[in-house]
Amino acid sequence: MKKVIIILAIIAVIVIANIIIFNIVNQNNNQTQTANTHVNTNINNIENSEQGNQEITSPDGTSQTEFSTVYFTRDISSRGLMNIYNNLQFEPQGNVAVKLSTGEAGGSYYLSPDLIKDLVQSVNGTIVECNTAYGGSRSNTAMHKQVAEDHGFTSIANVDILDENGSINLTVPNGKHLEYDMVGANYQNYDSTIVLSHFKGHSMAGFGGAVKNISIGFASSSGKSLIHSAGTRTSGFGGASQDDFLESMAEAALAIEADKGDNIVYISVMNNLSVDCDCDSNPAEPDMHDIGILASTDPVALDKACVDLVYEAEDGKSLIQRMESRNGIHTLEYGAEIGLGNLNYEIVNIDAR
Repeated sequence: MKKVIIILAIIAVIVIANIIIFNIVNQNNNQTQTANTHVNTNINNIENSEQGNQEITSPDGTSQTEFSTVYFTRDISSRGLMNIYNNLQFEPQGNVAVKLSTGEAGGSYYLSPDLIKDLVQSVNGTIVECNTAYGGSRSNTAMHKQVAEDHGFTSIANVDILDENGSINLTVPNGKHLEYDMVGANYQNYDSTIVLSHFKGHSMAGFGGAVKNISIGFASSSGKSLIHSAGTRTSGFGGASQDDFLESMAEAALAIEADKGDNIVYISVMNNLSVDCDCDSNPAEPDMHDIGILASTDPVALDKACVDLVYEAEDGKSLIQRMESRNGIHTLEYGAEIGLGNLNYEIVNIDAR
């Protein structure tokens, strides 16, 4: 009788162990399937989708976006840029600002005026920028306008250096580091904004894309100092811990996003993928291939898609190292935490239409 009890006990233990193992494996499979459903970053396997943003209902009964749509084209041309912009179905109102980097004198990887001309002129847009806080050839308005002219931007549109007349403050909703974002005073003259970013590496932020373009990019010279110091001063450069700086960028971006609401869209061009920024007068030469153009109404989702595509690239090692060494992804993680955007996204390949 005792032997029978022992045998039954052993069988019971084996059965329970198998059940536990089955549940663990099944749970992992479900998690993998869920992740693969929400994010598709391999450009060799991107399929056309008409789903758009998926809606879920939160416990309080309100509808929330489960993941954001990011449009993609491999066509890095004026035509490709127009096509991806049209897919956003954006109808700009009033005066239209086109936010981009005019590039530091000596650099050469900033967005080409020939590439963006048709889009900028189709919306009767004004190219807008702000002065730098670190010196260089764009530290005051006269020098900055000269660089914009030298780089060909004034030949395709009017160029407005937004902090030529000082700064205005935009409230940062529930900011941990910043109570307000100091942007160029002329910012208030524009009703709608198209954010044109050249995605690339950056010596401090790890990478520069949509979030950096509306945070550091819209900040006046004093505002740039405020962000780099995580809210402690409005002159000088740096002074904050790395993560506090990255979080301050996300908070400044949130001030812009909250102020513009539906009147802002984001487009990022993934070409000339140097590890250095367009603000570098002597950037490292790109050592990876061009990828394409991406666009979204969600700056976090757009930047996350660009980051993921770099990881998918066989020749992205240098840029990956630059992003990881600066903990660049933390900007997006914190941005998602404070409501700037969504880390979950779906890529829609417009080339397949």
